[in-house]
Amino acid sequence: MALMRILHIFDHSIPLHSGYSFRSLAILQHQRELGWETFHVTSPKHLKESPDIEEIDGYTFYRSEKQQGLPAKLPLLRELDLVSKTTKRILEAAEEVRPDILHAHSPVLNAMAGARAADQLKLPLVYEIRAFWEDAAAAHGTASEGSLRYRLTRYLEDRAMRRADGVTTICRGLKDDMIKRGIPPEKITVIPNAVDTARFSKAPEYDSELAKSLGLEGKTVLGFIGSFYDYEGLDIAIAAMPELLRGREDIRLLLVGGGPQDSSLKSQSNKLNLNKEIIFTGRVPHHEVGRYYGLVDVLVYPRKSMRLTDIVTPLKPLEAMAQHKMLAASDVGGHKELIVDGVTGTLFRSDRPDDLAAAVLSLLDKREAWPGRLKRARRFVEEERTWRRSVDNYIPLYQRLISGSQSF
Repeated sequence: MALMRILHIFDHSIPLHSGYSFRSLAILQHQRELGWETFHVTSPKHLKESPDIEEIDGYTFYRSEKQQGLPAKLPLLRELDLVSKTTKRILEAAEEVRPDILHAHSPVLNAMAGARAADQLKLPLVYEIRAFWEDAAAAHGTASEGSLRYRLTRYLEDRAMRRADGVTTICRGLKDDMIKRGIPPEKITVIPNAVDTARFSKAPEYDSELAKSLGLEGKTVLGFIGSFYDYEGLDIAIAAMPELLRGREDIRLLLVGGGPQDSSLKSQSNKLNLNKEIIFTGRVPHHEVGRYYGLVDVLVYPRKSMRLTDIVTPLKPLEAMAQHKMLAASDVGGHKELIVDGVTGTLFRSDRPDDLAAAVLSLLDKREAWPGRLKRARRFVEEERTWRRSVDNYIPLYQRLISGSQSF
């Protein structure tokens, strides 16, 4: 395979831990296995203090200048300054590494910087969308759907997709939405979220010492491990607990992580007098997450129904399948793209605590069916959602862009 040099443009990267940085790292690892050379620029939103050029585990990152003073504080001026600083760093890195392709990863500000640099360098640009910026803002409460800011961001996304020479995304839901927005289907390549099946080769072991310290010995444990955002629907899981406990008094809900909803979830648990039945661990070191997975009988993903969750697939259910763990999830579009109800997982109606409780209790009553379901879920990951299989989808796209051919 021909040697290619790709300059990736990221919002942030390792050593910061996030789903974004882990997906980025997996892509880089497998692109290098294909014999390609990768180089990496991060935007000013990589907030960890770092040298201008940082080497981490064999990867070279060119860090953009941090935002300071007035530009960092004022809306619009802040975004324009970020694009300018990122563009400057892309051009500096490109002069040194001489890439064949620029590959900008969402949010759209990175694509805007990538487009400016691509025009100056006369290089093809790939724009990879993991979620639309306007939908992420609406889900996080920083913008409302249909507002001026939402519509402006949507316009910028559409403009960036039209400008890019190739567009990639993580799932069919996003691709279908892009097509509705006028992007030619042949311009879009799906690079699905995936997992490292070698890393998740077996179910995590049960840690009896950790279980004892959390009061979970001999209990049936429902669990969520991740960030506490409103769209994850953890308040729905908490609201379902009284009904779950009426069905099985040994049930406990283990919530591992933290985030914007942390205090409101704890307040909800307190109002329901469930402080002993719902365990908040706070954030845990990444290398210890497996110990907590090992305590969980059923992983629960009660995402709320909204535009973001209906068109974007999450990574966590795939990790659960890879680790031979049972899962129950709401029937939002992103989950239905990954999970077949009754075959690889259990789906319940979104935003319905009563339906969550009924589905989970039914699942717990049918443990004899678990081995077959776990086997089917693991097979789905091995056959459809490995990083090697996913990253191979870049090959025809990159080759077409380097050859200069256009089919749309």
